[in-house]
Amino acid sequence: MDQSSIAWADGALVTIDQRALPHEMRELRITTVDEVIEAIKTLAVRGAPAIGVCGAFGVVIAARAATVDGVVDTAQVEAEAARIADARPTAVNLAWGVQRTLARLPEGVQAVLDEALELLAEDGRVNLAAATAAADLIQRLCADRPLRLLTHCNTGRLATTAWGTAIGALRVLQQRGALAEVIVDETRPLLQGARLTAWEMAEAGIPHRLTIDSAAAWAMATEQVDAVVVGADRITADGAVANKIGTYMLAIAAKQHGIPFIVVAPESTRDISTAKGSDIVVEQRAASEVTGFGGVATAPEGTRTFNPAFDVTPAELVTAVVTEFGVLENPAEARTSASAATAPKSAAGAEIAEIARGLYASGWMPGTAGNISVRQGDTAVVTASGLSKGELTASDMVTVAVVDSKPIDAAGRKPSAETTIHTAVYRTRGADAVVHVHPPHATAVSIKTAESGITTARFAGYELIKGLGSALPDVIDIPVFPNHADVPQIGADIEKYLTEHPEAPPVLFIAGHGVTAWGASLAQARDRAECLEAMCELTMLTGHREIPVGDN
Repeated sequence: MDQSSIAWADGALVTIDQRALPHEMRELRITTVDEVIEAIKTLAVRGAPAIGVCGAFGVVIAARAATVDGVVDTAQVEAEAARIADARPTAVNLAWGVQRTLARLPEGVQAVLDEALELLAEDGRVNLAAATAAADLIQRLCADRPLRLLTHCNTGRLATTAWGTAIGALRVLQQRGALAEVIVDETRPLLQGARLTAWEMAEAGIPHRLTIDSAAAWAMATEQVDAVVVGADRITADGAVANKIGTYMLAIAAKQHGIPFIVVAPESTRDISTAKGSDIVVEQRAASEVTGFGGVATAPEGTRTFNPAFDVTPAELVTAVVTEFGVLENPAEARTSASAATAPKSAAGAEIAEIARGLYASGWMPGTAGNISVRQGDTAVVTASGLSKGELTASDMVTVAVVDSKPIDAAGRKPSAETTIHTAVYRTRGADAVVHVHPPHATAVSIKTAESGITTARFAGYELIKGLGSALPDVIDIPVFPNHADVPQIGADIEKYLTEHPEAPPVLFIAGHGVTAWGASLAQARDRAECLEAMCELTMLTGHREIPVGDN
């Protein structure tokens, strides 16, 4: 994995001060919330994934500062977290990183730090997966020859924590010997392309040429570009993409010339709670960024400016969005023509279907078994009953009411039988997504620990415990529920238990019937299920650790 551009060391957030590049590689040590906010606002730290991780560590800094004699002032931390999230409103990753770590605050400062460290490690894995999938797609769409690609702004290790998204795809193609050249837009008005991307291209040994933004369309017209590859700061439910200003005009030019326009971003950048691109708040930046550069005035004093930091590209101009879960081609098809109100369901369905197909391929959702849901306010979008999870599409979903599990928009389909389990979790936890799967080792453990009533399976000494949000770093008690033929009874048992045990981890067993996991996103819910399965596999394979069972 590429060297990380962000680290936590001796109680400080340590990163590269991007304002000094390319002339100086300067380390930036951040120890206060004000410094976090200043770094994000002044673009010392920039790039959606990077500011998401920095926002997460900002919550750590806030929690440490608000702790006196071991007691955390929760209200103070929440207020500071809100300030951090507001530093750059367009990039959804910032609020996502803040909320993900803030959710761990009831477990203590160490839990908040553990979550931020997990986000840091996770980002590198996510970037490489998305970059590899994007490289595969580009080679499939373009002619079989060394490729000439164009990119905008900066999406490399400086904008993430390691490897990069769109630039990550360029690096994968370079390693494969499939890249001839990259045209780098200078990216006005702050020249992230000239200052940062050109620097990263040279660092990685990738052949490149720098061009002014207004020359990009002509490069396409003169057949010097095979595909455009960019990142994203937010992708809405209708497939619209918010990215650095100048992206929209590239998409229009690419469409005119029949050139693939590919967006590479982590799943956390997809914001299905925002229905359409026009709902995005686009940040307006200071006039001085346009009227001069590097302290030198380039416009008459008093000149008024229009300086949006981002623009929004509609889905019909996007060939594909690529995340760590693979390729979502023709994002415009995820929209419904009926109304914008149905767009979030379609986007959620596409996301659910992608993850379900991956879990099916791994053998965790055999046949029609297993189900996935995403919460949308007072409703949830859940997989329909009786369908193979390996063949799910965005339309194979049912909307149900969280309050009573009843279908609202079924279109003739029934929701999965375990829907009552999902809604029980939503009613008792602040989760936004639930995954119910049948991984083999976890299922075996659930059978081993099954009794007539609700029991717990204790795991101790595994590093993986940290990924499940245990109050203790090396011990976790996971509830095991009886498998009733009457599935709503399972849901009732779960709701009662979670209400009475607010400290319970975000995973549970159902005896002989797999596991359920939840989180702030589908990615987090799936990761927690994977973490539990890995721990169960270690237990089953080594045979050295007995799983104590306790009555409740």
